[in-house]
Amino acid sequence: MPLFQTIQFNETTKILIWEITESFDELYSRVILKEKTQKRLDGMKSQLHQRAFLSVRMLIQEMGFTDKDLHYDEFGKPYFDCHNYISITHSYHFAAIIISHETVGIDMELQREKIQRIADKFTDYECGYLKPEFTEEYIKKLTVIWGAKEAIFKIRNEKGISFKDHIQVEDFSLEKEKTQASLHFDDLVKDFNVYYQEVKSNKFEGSFTLVYAFEK
Repeated sequence: MPLFQTIQFNETTKILIWEITESFDELYSRVILKEKTQKRLDGMKSQLHQRAFLSVRMLIQEMGFTDKDLHYDEFGKPYFDCHNYISITHSYHFAAIIISHETVGIDMELQREKIQRIADKFTDYECGYLKPEFTEEYIKKLTVIWGAKEAIFKIRNEKGISFKDHIQVEDFSLEKEKTQASLHFDDLVKDFNVYYQEVKSNKFEGSFTLVYAFEK
């Protein structure tokens, strides 16, 4: 059972991480999909993407839900027909969900050197405290920043939001695993609590960064 990790953040918020080690057939045999979901699965060209998609269904089953309970709005944001909020992420051989009574977003990213090459695409405010000369720390901090902005975007999910221009992540320490961020978009200003941690697999190479954000 590759439920890799469960994080009980508080009484009404839980994070589940799935390590995707099963084949497509193994995962497919353990879930029941509604017709709309089956069509979406059939349209995916990548089997890795298909396995991640099915792993998310395994995770919601772990929480007592089924695929019939999970819906997507016109912008692709997942939701339940109940008081629980849900956010979904997957990266390579991991999938994760966060379910909460609070408004939440989640993201998981593989730490890669290539993020340095695109840093100017999603950072501006953060350049005031980032130190590119410390390469390993720089990569990890960039990954946290990207994950925070992705999680916040998943919460707001509004057309026109720019990671670089509209979302600001405050200075942070990798050890503290918590920071603040804010969204400045049109006349809207929203603040967020952001949490992050490193995730490592015993079966696969590479370190991942898990980030989740709560709207204040």
